[in-house]
Amino acid sequence: MTRQGDTGPAAGGPGQSSTVSRRAFLAGTAGTAALALTGCATGADKLFSGGSSGKTVTVAIVSNSQMQDAISLSYLFEREHPGVNINFVSLPENEARAKITADVSTQGGEFDVVMISNYETPMWSANGWLVNLQPYIDATPGYDAGDFLPQLRATLSHNGNLYSVPFYGESSFLMYRKDLMDKAGITMPARPTWDQVQQIAAEMHAKGYVGICLRGDPGWGENLAPINTVINSFGGRWFNPAWQAQLTSREVTHAVSTYVSMVQKYGEPGAPSAGFSECATLYGQGDAAMWYDATSAVGAIEDPQNSKVVGRNGYAWAPSQDGRPSGWLYTWSLAIPSTCPHKQEAWDFIAWMTSKSYIQTVGSKLGWSHVPPGSRFSSYQIPEYKKLSAVYGPLTLQSINATNTAHPTVQPVPYTGIQFLDIPEFQDLGTNVSEQFSAAIAGQQSVASALSQAQLYAQAVGDSYRTA
Repeated sequence: MTRQGDTGPAAGGPGQSSTVSRRAFLAGTAGTAALALTGCATGADKLFSGGSSGKTVTVAIVSNSQMQDAISLSYLFEREHPGVNINFVSLPENEARAKITADVSTQGGEFDVVMISNYETPMWSANGWLVNLQPYIDATPGYDAGDFLPQLRATLSHNGNLYSVPFYGESSFLMYRKDLMDKAGITMPARPTWDQVQQIAAEMHAKGYVGICLRGDPGWGENLAPINTVINSFGGRWFNPAWQAQLTSREVTHAVSTYVSMVQKYGEPGAPSAGFSECATLYGQGDAAMWYDATSAVGAIEDPQNSKVVGRNGYAWAPSQDGRPSGWLYTWSLAIPSTCPHKQEAWDFIAWMTSKSYIQTVGSKLGWSHVPPGSRFSSYQIPEYKKLSAVYGPLTLQSINATNTAHPTVQPVPYTGIQFLDIPEFQDLGTNVSEQFSAAIAGQQSVASALSQAQLYAQAVGDSYRTA
């Protein structure tokens, strides 16, 4: 969270100038950019809607369930804008990050609208790679950007102007089967510690359930997201203020060892390759007692069409070890690359997909469990959604409000961000470190070995800041 009066993370990352050159950014994403430039060979699902006449707006989107809902409803936008055709390029999360990063940072011009996050937006807007959306927002009657949660607005702004707008926002919390806990005589604390969670996972595992689902799939947006919150809550950090890597410290070792041990002993089958989607399926089918993940996961587990555990769930704050809120802050948002030739048409689509009326449309046509969560205050005042989300809606908002991206750890650090470090090198650094953690979960190496290698990766980045 940005505290009241803060303007959010420094655009370009801490400890450096306010802009990042394309060469520097691509150097920080070398491991993913090469993959991204192979285009559709990486598994992109191109989805065309509309006819061949008029202007075409190509939208790069992550293939999560809420985004698939938007694709299914896009005919409504085209009906209202007969001169605009929407061409979706839908990609799995890791591939979407790579392809969008490569295209925008090299000004490739393949996409007119891109789905990015509060990681990319501050850096890319400072570099001039994104269109300033504020003039379009101000000229759109009823759009009401003030309805977006302030933590999201702050992390998507540069010099007071929004450069991307949130489609949905999230923190993280603990989801658990309240019916199973009641049957076992277990009371889940409102603010559990990781020690308590581990004990409950062991008890539920002994009863034949997966004790807890935790991401093991490598990726800086996959297993590293929850692991980083555990590191923070155990008092760990990636770097000290002098940019000296701290990944072999006692605190980080304790945190990662706890996470890996829990997954190995009480976690889901195939954990080293299980990410958000796999955990959502397993938990939704009733095979797991707990799941620590994004607050937006409620859209999957409370969907009566796809989940067997609707109405059986309880929700608790993200587990901590030091008593401080430890949930992450993330938003999938929509932006316009500066290379877009149809900026007004691109904005018209973004405004449609992030509007109050879109949320009403999703609820009435697809069901209120499909509403994109955590972006607008007004969503939680819609009577149908307020009733549906009574168990988890207030905690979702409280968790987002409690985040503090400027001070994610107990000890001082030279970076901002909770589940990521807001520096351009983190895409490559985080991916490399996450692969080490996944290998430890798989039993291919010890936690000590994984952290030793992670320390080397991190120190190489830290040295570049120390000599800058």
